Amino acid sequence: MLEKLRQFISDVVAPSAPDELNFDDGGYRLAATALLIHVISLDGEPSEVERRKLHSLLEARFGLDAATASRLIEDAMLVEGEAVDLYHFTSVIMRSVNEEGRLRIIEMMWELVFADGNVTEFEENVVWRAADLLAVSARDRINLKRQVAAQQVETDPAN
Repeated sequence: MLEKLRQFISDVVAPSAPDELNFDDGGYRLAATALLIHVISLDGEPSEVERRKLHSLLEARFGLDAATASRLIEDAMLVEGEAVDLYHFTSVIMRSVNEEGRLRIIEMMWELVFADGNVTEFEENVVWRAADLLAVSARDRINLKRQVAAQQVETDPAN
């Protein structure tokens, strides 16, 4: 396990790292996807609704086709499983993504939290910690949460 983590870190900093683990030129997508996977995995195995929502978010927000989104998810699952904390991913995002992009990532996290209709304190805590590490203010984080919650109610009046 430690060797895999060492290899991952060396892949991140080595210019000759394989594309799927290289955080250069779009590597923030891998880091963001790993954060998103972390969110939907907190309460056990991600539900089908959460998986579909993750796919649709990646396709829409990152402009990916279905196959590329699936490949990104597979790669992100590997790196997320080896990560010991959120900082590993948020530091990559901070180096690569402007404030607007970081807000979009937090919004995507909220969309996944609300996807299954069951918001847990663990999910809220992870979004709070990620937002803090991404320099997203508490006000912006809460506003994004309210915005996504309102959209959820509009699209699913049963809630």
